[in-house]
Amino acid sequence: MGSIRQSKIEGVIQKAVGSYLQKNMSDICLGALVTVTVVRVTADLSMARIFVSILSTKENRLKVLDHINENVSRIRFEVGKELKNLRKIPELQFRIDDSLDYAMEIDRLLKDK
Repeated sequence: MGSIRQSKIEGVIQKAVGSYLQKNMSDICLGALVTVTVVRVTADLSMARIFVSILSTKENRLKVLDHINENVSRIRFEVGKELKNLRKIPELQFRIDDSLDYAMEIDRLLKDK
């Protein structure tokens, strides 16, 4: 459990990255629906792990994640505009959130039983 400050920064990063991906990267997302599900910031605020849910085929998910990672510096710059009170903007690391797939698999297994 992080501090209140960490939680607030995570919320601002989640909102900023989500709106940026929705507005500016729709062409790069290859028609996939990209949602920022969870943001975790380290205690020293140097790194932010951003988990994104990408609703598309498995191959397309990896392509979309690669496109997002190619534009990580531009996304970080836009996040920096929202986090004006921080001395240093955290490095951004994007990862695929597969918790929805995991939950669907468990649901399928329970229904089959």
